[in-house]
Amino acid sequence: SQRGNVQDAVDISIAVATPDGLITPIIKDANQKRLAEISSTMKDLATRAREKALLPEEFQGGTFTISNLGMFGIDHFSAVINPPQACILAVGGSADVMVEKKSYALDEYAEPGDLVKSSTMTVTLSSDERSVDQATCGRFLDAFRAYMEDPITML
Repeated sequence: SQRGNVQDAVDISIAVATPDGLITPIIKDANQKRLAEISSTMKDLATRAREKALLPEEFQGGTFTISNLGMFGIDHFSAVINPPQACILAVGGSADVMVEKKSYALDEYAEPGDLVKSSTMTVTLSSDERSVDQATCGRFLDAFRAYMEDPITML
């Protein structure tokens, strides 16, 4: 069984809406790229996807997809995995909420003067249990949350 094996290559697919439907171009070896290179590669792939100028190897395969409907005003959604990929991360829109200054815990009472505005967003991770177990998914989401709360740590 391949389950639980760590892959050397992290090929991230980005869901791109085109007039003909959804296509998922792949950022190859994303784990070896800097953030600026990932961003420029993603923009290039998305542009060429909309122009129907991708080569088959640029959209077939991949290990993980990111789908963002937040930019269309969708708060949260569940996305379907594209085989042979292991997971897809559905990214919803952001919203401003008032949270406690100290802990940022949403379930604790705080006096109105102790609150600050914070942006929140909902993500949903769908995974193929044959490839990745739920504990691994939980650790991924925990790390993702930590990066989103302190983005400078990605640099």
